[in-house]
Amino acid sequence: MNGKPDYRVRRFGLIPRILYFFIDSPLTPLIIGGAILLGLLAVLLLPREEEPQIVVPVVDVFVQMPGSTAKEVEQRVTRPLEKLATELPGVEYVYSTSSPGRSLTIVRFLVGWDEEEAIVQLYQKLYANLDRIPQGASRPLLKPRSIDDVPILALTFHGAGYDSHQLRRIVAGVDDAVKQVADVSETTLIGGQSREVRVELDPGRLTAYQIDPSVILSTLRAANRQQRAGSFPAGNLETLVETGGFLRDPAEVGAVVVGVHLGQLVYLRDVASIRDGPGEVEDYVLFGSGRSATTPPPPGIEQPAVTLTVAKRKGTNAVKVVAQVMRKIENLRGHLIPEDLQITITRDYGRTASEKSDELLFHMGLAVIGVSALVALVLGWREAGVVAIAIPVTLSLTLATFYLMGFTLNRVTLFALIFSIGILVDDPIVDVENVVRHFRLPENRGRSLKEVTVEAVNEVRSPLILATLTVIAAVFPMAFVQGLMGPYMRPIPIGATAAMLFSMAVAFIVTPWAAYRMLRLRARQGYS
Repeated sequence: MNGKPDYRVRRFGLIPRILYFFIDSPLTPLIIGGAILLGLLAVLLLPREEEPQIVVPVVDVFVQMPGSTAKEVEQRVTRPLEKLATELPGVEYVYSTSSPGRSLTIVRFLVGWDEEEAIVQLYQKLYANLDRIPQGASRPLLKPRSIDDVPILALTFHGAGYDSHQLRRIVAGVDDAVKQVADVSETTLIGGQSREVRVELDPGRLTAYQIDPSVILSTLRAANRQQRAGSFPAGNLETLVETGGFLRDPAEVGAVVVGVHLGQLVYLRDVASIRDGPGEVEDYVLFGSGRSATTPPPPGIEQPAVTLTVAKRKGTNAVKVVAQVMRKIENLRGHLIPEDLQITITRDYGRTASEKSDELLFHMGLAVIGVSALVALVLGWREAGVVAIAIPVTLSLTLATFYLMGFTLNRVTLFALIFSIGILVDDPIVDVENVVRHFRLPENRGRSLKEVTVEAVNEVRSPLILATLTVIAAVFPMAFVQGLMGPYMRPIPIGATAAMLFSMAVAFIVTPWAAYRMLRLRARQGYS
């Protein structure tokens, strides 16, 4: 044979021409290798999370109105804010809470609404209507919230001999170091008593020195302030001038001049007691171990504790962020973190996300092996090899599609891949079975096996294309479901659709090439 299609192949049209081009093209193995490489890169680069990313813009609006009752706050602050918020496009729900001296209004936008646009719209709307906010009320403070605000890591610090104040000071230093880690968006300290300089005025001394307590308050505020006073050039440099400064210790606080009495300066330490120590207790956090615990404290003993929570930035890999934070913690051991201080991981979404992703990837591999084994049992191991090549190529291209579309590797996207295996195996199995059948036909003995392969694949290609489009038409509309379930389940229809389209492309490119090379030896030896 001269390696060119005969008149029968040319007569078939476009599909057999495509099949004939790729069945003997050096590009085909490159396409297979490139697809597998893209899939491996996608698995490594896709951010791993437990759940899909769902965009639901939520903005908290805080307004303070000191001295007002809850009823006054509701009528004069909360209701006008609610009315302004509901006038914005994209707002789905508005919740509010009024309490003495403060108002909280929660504005929730539609699922999928652009977060930045929502914040800008609400900000412009509120500040364009500041005249509706009564005198005595503060300006609205907007604080956006998203699913990325949920901490992915929680570290609980505890140890014998450490009280809540000591723990708080240690963890505060750790908090400053963790904030410098790339892709960390927000950290929070829970528990412990923060450092506080308490100024307790002595009424007797105030009376003796004839000093008003309100004067002391305003004087302290003025003394604990630093601001820019100007600058002056000096050659190629510009020197900034700042006035004032922040009070750093009890001695500086006590040295603040609060008045003059009988020609003598009166310092704050003359009329007040100044103490540097723990602040008031806001909450109690204790840590205790169960019977199966292998680390201190022993069961039944509770120790004061402080928890540090870490949230990641949007679109980043939870596994990598947790690993970076833990490396930072280990580097702080011995100088900022005492050696005898225990650190217990009470939440690690990075580890759980990695474990679940690895488990689903393992089961996806088992599914591919199971399908190949079933084909080997029915048709033979060479035929199963063709299927075992086609399925990974299709799944690899689907994973690359997930990466390009900004999805993450989570339980839903991996379920979409496992679900796709059941519907994408039709093309390679039908193609291989028909190729084997044509190889066994008596009239094809002595003919070019390449042409027989093209004819066999072409014979079933049109109905398989129609079947593929039918499955896509049934699955893809699920991607347009509204509400919270829409973006949550969207990877399934998109993944299944992409897998079916890639499976159809693989049936044109990979399956004929693999079937021709893996089955021709048995065909020449003769099928029993």
